[in-house]
Amino acid sequence: MRIQNPAYRDSAFPFLIVRMAIKDKIGQLIRFFQVGIWEIKTEGEFRPKLLFYEVMKKLILAVRFFTAKRVTSQAAALTYNTLLAIVPILAVVFAIARGFGYNKYIEVWFRDAFSSQPQAAEIIIGFVNSYLVHTKSGIFLGVGLLVMLYTVLMLVSNVEQTFNEIWQVKKQRSLFRTFTDYLAMIFLVPILIVLSSGLSIYMATLADNISETLVIGTAMHYFIQLFPYVLMSLLFILLYVFMPNTHVRLRSCIVPGILAGVAMEVVQLLYIHSQIWMSSYNAIYGSFAALPLFMLWLQISWTICLFGAELCYTNQNLDYYDYDARTSDISHRYRILLCALLMSHICKQFHLGKKPYTAHELCQKTHIPIRIVNDLLYVMVEADLLAELSPDEKGATSRFLPAQTIESLSMGTLIDRLEAKGKWKFDIPLQDHYSEQWKQAIQLRLDYLHASRSILLKDL
Repeated sequence: MRIQNPAYRDSAFPFLIVRMAIKDKIGQLIRFFQVGIWEIKTEGEFRPKLLFYEVMKKLILAVRFFTAKRVTSQAAALTYNTLLAIVPILAVVFAIARGFGYNKYIEVWFRDAFSSQPQAAEIIIGFVNSYLVHTKSGIFLGVGLLVMLYTVLMLVSNVEQTFNEIWQVKKQRSLFRTFTDYLAMIFLVPILIVLSSGLSIYMATLADNISETLVIGTAMHYFIQLFPYVLMSLLFILLYVFMPNTHVRLRSCIVPGILAGVAMEVVQLLYIHSQIWMSSYNAIYGSFAALPLFMLWLQISWTICLFGAELCYTNQNLDYYDYDARTSDISHRYRILLCALLMSHICKQFHLGKKPYTAHELCQKTHIPIRIVNDLLYVMVEADLLAELSPDEKGATSRFLPAQTIESLSMGTLIDRLEAKGKWKFDIPLQDHYSEQWKQAIQLRLDYLHASRSILLKDL
């Protein structure tokens, strides 16, 4: 049997105490960010500590949603869609710019935007010019043009669908609004590019003319260097505000848009300065190396874009995540109780002849987190308990009212509809298993529902 040296045991004892204390502190820190931070109210007096807690909540939620919703897989899907649609989209942009005589500005802007991918930029510009030449000659008219148009619409539609999933929007744009919004975006993008390119050229010329003035010339050169960051940030802010089919507050998108714009420019710089390290990669794949590098750049770009969208969502909806609750964590019994609470308010509002509630108004009325309110309202719409009034305008808020007369909406109806929601896909001969006890249990269930039908939801 080995006998430990008492001196060694005594010298190791303080080390064990410190190690246990550090382990305990780390455990407390993990529990704080998992549970404790959500119990701290950040309203009221402004203090740096409360601001830090609010920022940490937003980051934790954004990272959690980013990983739970598999946003990286969505970014990969958008990367594939972008590869299919980039040539026809740029062909439309270049054609509009050429119609106004600004094709040189568009080409300069495109080369600057893809400065980290010069080989890919050259290949894409060659494809676009070839596409325009053949379209002018009539070769791509007909089926080919429809296929190209389909790839463009699919890309924009998938981007909108991804943003709607991030914002938990159940309803897509209508066909009319899809056509008008997308068409306006296609025509406005080249105009904005021409204006930004012209502004940057004017500023560069002005800076050269006043370079003799020490202070103004230096400030102008710094502003020119910051201009790509400003332009990219504005682009992301507009994308975050415009793309989801819901009302997005501008102030909720400013900081995420700036972070995404700066991150994109940093990625550009890293790609430019890392070209020297990719010489062996280019030596192996040759000219084909432009494709995987371009796909990697698109994947990183979409990942940055979608994470910024998650930040916008948490920035706007943090107040409704104080409980950090998820609908999937709620028990079936408690879910029915919450549905009854929401239905009672909606039925009372309808009975009084007042304006139907929105999801946010129900959230404020019941103090149920907005995510759970949205999920439960959507379930009750599918169960034909509620009807959704959704104006065909972006930013217009849906309102909810009873789907049938409130005199027939009872607790029994609510329970029966929610439990019957779904489809029975198994052909099992249940009558072979019925016994007297089964019949008694079913009758008790029917009696329970019948008794519950005497309790109207508007009277709760």
